[in-house]
Amino acid sequence: MTTLQQPQHPVLEAVVAITASLGQVSEANPAFMATDQKAATLVEIARAKAQLAELELRVFAAADDVAAESAARDVAAWLHHHTHQRPEALRADLRLAQALDRTYTLVAAAMRAGACNPAQAHVIVDALDDLPADLDPEIKTKAEDALVVYAREFDPTQLRRLGCRILDLIAPEIAEAEEAKRLAAEEAHARKKTRLAMRRLGDGTTRISAVVPDAAADRLATNLEAFASPRRDDGTRTDTGDYLPYDRRLGGAFCQLLETLDPTRLPIHGGDATTVIVTIDIDQLRKEAGIAQILGGTPITAAEARRLACTANIIPAVLGGDSEVLDLGRKERFFTAAQRRALLLRSATCEAEGCDIPGTWAEAHHWLAWAQGGATDLDNAALLCSHHHHRAHDAAYLHERLPNGDIRFTRRT
Repeated sequence: MTTLQQPQHPVLEAVVAITASLGQVSEANPAFMATDQKAATLVEIARAKAQLAELELRVFAAADDVAAESAARDVAAWLHHHTHQRPEALRADLRLAQALDRTYTLVAAAMRAGACNPAQAHVIVDALDDLPADLDPEIKTKAEDALVVYAREFDPTQLRRLGCRILDLIAPEIAEAEEAKRLAAEEAHARKKTRLAMRRLGDGTTRISAVVPDAAADRLATNLEAFASPRRDDGTRTDTGDYLPYDRRLGGAFCQLLETLDPTRLPIHGGDATTVIVTIDIDQLRKEAGIAQILGGTPITAAEARRLACTANIIPAVLGGDSEVLDLGRKERFFTAAQRRALLLRSATCEAEGCDIPGTWAEAHHWLAWAQGGATDLDNAALLCSHHHHRAHDAAYLHERLPNGDIRFTRRT
């Protein structure tokens, strides 16, 4: 008895013919091709790759039975086992195949014609999937058609940008409303995701991890850049004169930003505008190496407490031997806006000798420390950039006022 052989499907015949044709040129050397023929070949290969990719996706979408035959999870897993391709790429191709088969026929047709490559197809499908679910089907089809046309001129990166704004291009009358809805949903999602955690590392530092809305991050970045700009020399360079790495500059900028917050604009906290109280024993205050304590927080040096007392919004509480409050400073001791303007008229830059940091970036410093009875007036004020203000409270340095008004710093020997 003669067994009839099942005829090959045209798709398999075409693939076999392609591989056979490629076998015929496996030994051909393109180096001997004319320049115009090389150019034409490269373009044709790109078109052929797009067409072959579409054919693969078409078979992919219809190959559930192949996976079922061997109990594979899906055809992507089956193909990974048999061809050793990257599994994540195969899963992405399977999703694309299903999208083209069920929904996006115009993209599939463009690939069949060699006018849209797989990377462009992925971008187009992602853009169309991101459109509002309740969008008029006719508008969505119009968007698909427009993106397929754009694929003839734009690469995947450019096409992705166009895809994000496709409604502006094809339906501007509804784009603004849809964008507003999208942004509202995005902002609501961002508020739900907002987190901030602080963990003491035990070495004098705290790790701060946060997830915040993009708009808040933009505002924070703008504020930090004001302190971290390379144009500022205070706190942006190493001891050798090199610029600090950007992340270190931002870390220092964050600390400076906290010191400049105005507590009068913060919510009421414990019956008063949020204010940091630093407690320090009178004997510790008199020592160069004394220790203070942020109420409910971390120990700091007396020098740091004296520096913060000049500009940061803290209240210094000086304690006697039995923790009796000897002096509770008042925020009125801070230099006022009018006094700062007067200091700017007196000194356009930081008053440290040779420093040209603008006075608008500088801080008002009590020449005679508040702990020693120094008054908050112009005669007891010095305008110092952040770097030199730290040095003014650094026990390793001496500073003196020169006849011309400059302040000279010298390291203690």
